[in-house]
Amino acid sequence: MSESDSTTPVALSRSAAYNLANVTKTPPQFGALTPRWLTHFLEFKGLETGLYRVNKVVEGDTPLDVLCSRDPDQRDIPQGFVDYVTEPREYELNSIATIINVDTAVTDIFSSPFDQTATQISLAIESLKERQESQLINNDDYGLLKNVADSQRVEPRYGAPTPDDLDELLTKVWKEPSFFLAHPRAIAAFGREATKRGVPPVTVNLLGGTFLTWRGVPIISTDKLFVDGLKNPTSKSGKTNILLVRTGEAKRGVVGLYQTGLVREQSRGLSVRLRGVNDDGLSSYLLSLYCSAAILADDALAVLEDVEVGDYYDYE
Repeated sequence: MSESDSTTPVALSRSAAYNLANVTKTPPQFGALTPRWLTHFLEFKGLETGLYRVNKVVEGDTPLDVLCSRDPDQRDIPQGFVDYVTEPREYELNSIATIINVDTAVTDIFSSPFDQTATQISLAIESLKERQESQLINNDDYGLLKNVADSQRVEPRYGAPTPDDLDELLTKVWKEPSFFLAHPRAIAAFGREATKRGVPPVTVNLLGGTFLTWRGVPIISTDKLFVDGLKNPTSKSGKTNILLVRTGEAKRGVVGLYQTGLVREQSRGLSVRLRGVNDDGLSSYLLSLYCSAAILADDALAVLEDVEVGDYYDYE
């Protein structure tokens, strides 16, 4: 066989065949997306006017006096009334918004198999919902961390989150606690501490996810409870917080708030509106998400502060 014969193609090359092949594609993958479990587990209340007033009763040292038995020395039924707080707190919905610009020529030509406008809006919506979860936790006005009562703040005994520490949280939110909320590294740290003590947490399947539990209360993960101020800390050590939440208006718990009846409403409290098309052929969309959170009673929320997540152990 000659040298020229050894280099002569005997079949269609892969690079040439590639030009005729259809490529199976995925939608754009947004690596920063999370399950946003907080917004799934938190009960929400729809508002008509964007305002939510939490009326409270003035709680004295003793409850309203009542007559419980037919005491021969006391025949008259006690009289009185229950007073209300004269200046209750009002929560106003917060707006989270962004504008998406899309070239109409691009969407006309390059919208198969995925509609470019729909894809751009979808990714923007996911980004807004990520910000919503962060605001529910960290907002300076209505965020859960900023509104925990002083009496509901707990320090860990040794730094790392132990079963005793979570039990202490349960003494603060003992009326029908709904869920713990913690950074994944805090959950891992608690798992190590519980395993070290011979009481590894059991798991439960809820809303399509698998969660550790403590005393039957699920431990929900979020990266919006930062470790040393970071979502994704690189250091092995660091400090964070763990929340315990009771949710629901009927339980006098924590309630998420949103606006109902929005124009061009896409989902709960979220609207998408076309702003128009300019002379350059750019279509513009305004995305607005309205949210807030209210704590109906002090004992609906507690926090374990300054939890150390970097303690590890060697098991024999």
